[in-house]
Amino acid sequence: MTTQNHTNASPASQAGLIWSIAELLRGGWKQHEYQDVILPLTLLKRLDSVLSDTKEAVLSTNNQYDGQITDIGMILKDITGTGFYNVSPYDFHKLLDDQRDMSKNLRNFINGFSDNVKQIFEKFDFEKQLSRMEWGNMLYLIIKELAKVNLHPDAVSNHEMGYIFEELIRRFSEQSNETAGEHYTPREVIQLMVEVLFEPDAETLKREHIIKTVYDPCCGTGGMLSVGKDHILTKINPKASVFVYWQELNPITYAICKADMLMKGEDADRIKGGDKDHTVASTLSTDQFLDLKFDYILANPPYWVDWKKDKEAVDQEAERGYAGRFGAGLPRSSDGQLLFLQHMVSKMRNPSEGGARVGVVFNGSPLFTGDAGGGESEIRRWVCENDYLEAIIALPDQLFYNTGISTYIWILTNRKAKERKGKVQMIDARKFFKKMRKSLGSKRNEIGAEDLKTIGSLYRGFGENECSKIFKTTDFAYRQITVERPLYDETGNMVYDKNGKPKADSSLRDTENVPYGEDVRAYFEREVKPFVSDAWIDTAKRDQKDGEIWKVGYEFPLTRYFYKYEPPRSLEVIEADIETVENELLELMKRL
Repeated sequence: MTTQNHTNASPASQAGLIWSIAELLRGGWKQHEYQDVILPLTLLKRLDSVLSDTKEAVLSTNNQYDGQITDIGMILKDITGTGFYNVSPYDFHKLLDDQRDMSKNLRNFINGFSDNVKQIFEKFDFEKQLSRMEWGNMLYLIIKELAKVNLHPDAVSNHEMGYIFEELIRRFSEQSNETAGEHYTPREVIQLMVEVLFEPDAETLKREHIIKTVYDPCCGTGGMLSVGKDHILTKINPKASVFVYWQELNPITYAICKADMLMKGEDADRIKGGDKDHTVASTLSTDQFLDLKFDYILANPPYWVDWKKDKEAVDQEAERGYAGRFGAGLPRSSDGQLLFLQHMVSKMRNPSEGGARVGVVFNGSPLFTGDAGGGESEIRRWVCENDYLEAIIALPDQLFYNTGISTYIWILTNRKAKERKGKVQMIDARKFFKKMRKSLGSKRNEIGAEDLKTIGSLYRGFGENECSKIFKTTDFAYRQITVERPLYDETGNMVYDKNGKPKADSSLRDTENVPYGEDVRAYFEREVKPFVSDAWIDTAKRDQKDGEIWKVGYEFPLTRYFYKYEPPRSLEVIEADIETVENELLELMKRL
């Protein structure tokens, strides 16, 4: 196998180049294990490339002051201009000079990094893979091929390096049959989120000496906050002070995110998680920024991923009611998206201190799953009754790398503009996309620059048209009634209870959702009674929250709001099509 050192290669081709190196592992490693070798070594190559220009100066200074200065690390960091350094004499190319002692020298190389980088490799659990590669020629071959890949910052920017990592992880996760929820957010989706999130605050963000905090509770490799911070600094105010905070469950993506932050000069101590102990790393179990509130929060929580491992901690938190993070209710254990929603609302800065804005990407499940009175419905109810929800944007499908499902951006805030108070904007942006020339996994569509402008205009316009509708928060409410029908015996006679009332046949029980502003009994007489004359409403089932005789539920049926009836083709048109096909078949048969 051969690779070339392409100085001007695109991030996609660089990712492909590294991906091809993984084929060297075939036979000795299972496909889902490739990432455990390739990702840490790719990161090592990047770190080596970042430090290459200052390598000699660091070694010289370290040797000069060896043992004479207690905290020489601060001096070495100043030399590198980054938050890390390496005092090992080895680099990727020098490792190749001694094939026999490759594994020993590689350990020396890794141990020569500052502690913050060594901790990253501990998260990868790379020592286990290194031990497997010690026998045979495998380690040498991989280092040799990776040494040819140019990852110097002059050739590959931090943004491009982030793309390379995400593309590699996407490919590895496809081989590992990861769930649809384990995916990475396309940059154009993040760009749309941050524009909608920051646009109302543009004038505030332009002020001198402005300081803002941004948080992602399930950050992956950190791309969402990187785009968010860049948006503020490049499009609004280059002098703004923006401090970013992350928490991440997965040790590998945590390690990549932390390394990326180090290379960008961020305070890497502001990323938490990555622990082997799930209850420590998981945001749902442990909020590692317990005493902090934030100005902006962005996230793309995993879809359809259960929270059973967090159940004990979540249940304890829920018992605290609204003093905890999950007072509004608990969704079904198979999907934790609405738990993340409540967590993010709990992290919003208080309105008296300026308030906060939240942008989150969900699939369709949080819009409507769950019956009235159930956990999901009660969470939506809480969101609406507190007037947190500002807008929901329906995105085109097939935008994500690992799943083609439909997704939605929710925008929430505790400081709505005057004209938006008590209202929610629904935007149908499903048609604003362009087909990609070449698919990337399940990603076949992308939101182009003009599409981003159009969607942004719809949001800013806050008006009614075919793609934008404005609702009152109470428009999403309904009263759920239980409709009973009588039980009949084998002879066809109605069965009565001891009080002389008809017994209900549980197999015929049904529910009806009555729009909140409509009289329940009038609805029943109009919509139910004409079709099942012997039915009645069960008045025993009451709303758990305030004792109303009818259960109150909330849902956001966005696709229903934008549904357009398309009449079926006429019989004449269908017959003409059939006749055309028949004639074509006859012609083909004649040729035979």
